[in-house]
Amino acid sequence: MARRGGVGELSRTEQRIMDAAVRLFAAKGFDATTVQEIVDAAEVTKGALYHYFGAKDDLLFEIYRSLINEQMADMDRIVSEEADPAATVRSILVGLVETTAGRVDETAVFVREMHRLDADRMTEFRAERRRFHETFRAVIEKAQARGQFSDVVPAETAVLIALGVVNQLPTWYRPDGPKSPTQLGEEIADFVLAALHNRATA
Repeated sequence: MARRGGVGELSRTEQRIMDAAVRLFAAKGFDATTVQEIVDAAEVTKGALYHYFGAKDDLLFEIYRSLINEQMADMDRIVSEEADPAATVRSILVGLVETTAGRVDETAVFVREMHRLDADRMTEFRAERRRFHETFRAVIEKAQARGQFSDVVPAETAVLIALGVVNQLPTWYRPDGPKSPTQLGEEIADFVLAALHNRATA
């Protein structure tokens, strides 16, 4: 079932529950964390948790959905501005790295535990990921059709590489590392754009 509060901005109580769940899932794992432990850590009643979340796996899915909703909204806004395609690709990638790094614990927990989702939730997860992927790919394909990007690297391949790097970010990114999320996003964008501007030589 869906989060009972619906899609949108989380209430303060929901956010406290989510934050507690992330901490516990990260420290103990999904299976080892009980609903009571989440309730105690969030300092709410069990009734409050069940008001917003029907079950523990609802919490796990909401960890992901709250992030992908933010990233999809950013994507839609950037694409709607109809800027130069290179600037659009750069904005998409920098924003994606910034939001992923800013919520790296949530991302790491979901990547590690997403196999706990039931079939309906997994289908919904894949559909949301696919929409992001296809929107990004369409930006590149459109620019290639207009001759603004080289088609030496297919749009699908460019997107798979770019998103693959970002999806691995929770395994290597550290907030106290030498580079900021913005710097990392710019470097990833430089790499992708270099490939898209490459022309085949005779």
